[in-house]
Amino acid sequence: MLHDPSHYTPIETEESIAVSSSDRDILRGLAEQKAKIGQEATQQENARLWTALNDLKPERPMVWINEICWNEMEVHDELALQCEGRWAREQEVGLRKELYQWNHLRADMVVNPWIECPKAVHSTDFGIVEDTDITQTDSSNEVVSRHFNVQIEQLADIEKIQMPKVVHHEGQTAMREQVFNDVFGDIMPVKVTGQSHIWFTPWDFLIRWTGIENAMIGLYDDPDLYHAIVERLVEAWMVELDQFEALNVLELDNTNERVGSGGYGYTSELPLPDQAPSRITAKDMWGCSNAQIFSEVSPDMHWEFAIEHDMRWMKRWGLNYYGCCEPLHNKTEILKKIPNLRKVSTSCWCDVEKVIEGLGQEMVYSIKPSPAILAEDNWHPERARAEIRRVLDIGQGAPMEFIMKDISTVRYRPERLSDWAAIAMDEVQR
Repeated sequence: MLHDPSHYTPIETEESIAVSSSDRDILRGLAEQKAKIGQEATQQENARLWTALNDLKPERPMVWINEICWNEMEVHDELALQCEGRWAREQEVGLRKELYQWNHLRADMVVNPWIECPKAVHSTDFGIVEDTDITQTDSSNEVVSRHFNVQIEQLADIEKIQMPKVVHHEGQTAMREQVFNDVFGDIMPVKVTGQSHIWFTPWDFLIRWTGIENAMIGLYDDPDLYHAIVERLVEAWMVELDQFEALNVLELDNTNERVGSGGYGYTSELPLPDQAPSRITAKDMWGCSNAQIFSEVSPDMHWEFAIEHDMRWMKRWGLNYYGCCEPLHNKTEILKKIPNLRKVSTSCWCDVEKVIEGLGQEMVYSIKPSPAILAEDNWHPERARAEIRRVLDIGQGAPMEFIMKDISTVRYRPERLSDWAAIAMDEVQR
């Protein structure tokens, strides 16, 4: 996720990165495990199957788990951090989570035989962040309830949304690359990566500044204001994207990169990483959009206040993903207007049969089973299996990916998620 409306992205500094010998040993031990896993033939096979799916030539549905409640996943201290330095701990978190998921929640996961070193690219964001009152039920869980305090109420307030400025701190990138190579370079290749898939979601931002109720009423009572806010936000994203292209810091996402709110972006219809052009543009990548808050908004208003504005953005990309939690089964006609649309989110509130009937077999359906089944007092694997089988029966061979995500809790029973992964794989391979 490029932006988070809850805070500003800190500016990159030119501070050197220090790694103690003990931290280095810990990171290298984890990297050796990753390197070994990344060389397994399973990685190439899963990448091939994801490619077939996204190329609309599926051999079977694919399965992936994302947005995990990591605070509840601990098994035998596999996630316990041992490093002391800040940079080292940042790398350790990522490595431990990746190894944990491979060992317990694998499904159709792909592990790369290299480690990524991110370029030091900084955006000033959009000049405004959310102002919230928070209620928390589990201090170890990042998922909280928010009340949004209103910051945009009239046209003049739109000026609070600023056009972002993007800078690539090349000296910091070079320093990072040197540190990554010093720690990991003799174990596996270090790949310097730029800005990959961009999560474009104007309405997720807008409602945090206007309040949800105000926005829903405003569609009818003050349409000019809400058209103006959305257009300003789209323009801000476009200005930022222009700078990413000009700085040549975009990174291909037809890899094991999540696209939209779904699964991996593997496809042969975009440039392959080993055939990347010298200057990557949006046309070489996946785009996405959604309007989650429009769950009960009519198709006409969904088009007018969301997708019609988004079209400027979505026309720029090679392939597109649309949707997140909002049910889209009554909106297939407006979805057909999106250029290069390849994947559609099919959330647990969506009528699967109706959306497939509306869009046909030339679409990848990103099926999102409800994570609520993992949060009940008692775990019912037979119900999880029945739901997956029901959707597969409806699909009748339509391209599908099953994405278990938005997992707020498993009631501190991580085996429930492992069980779900095994069940899902059993059903899609049946």
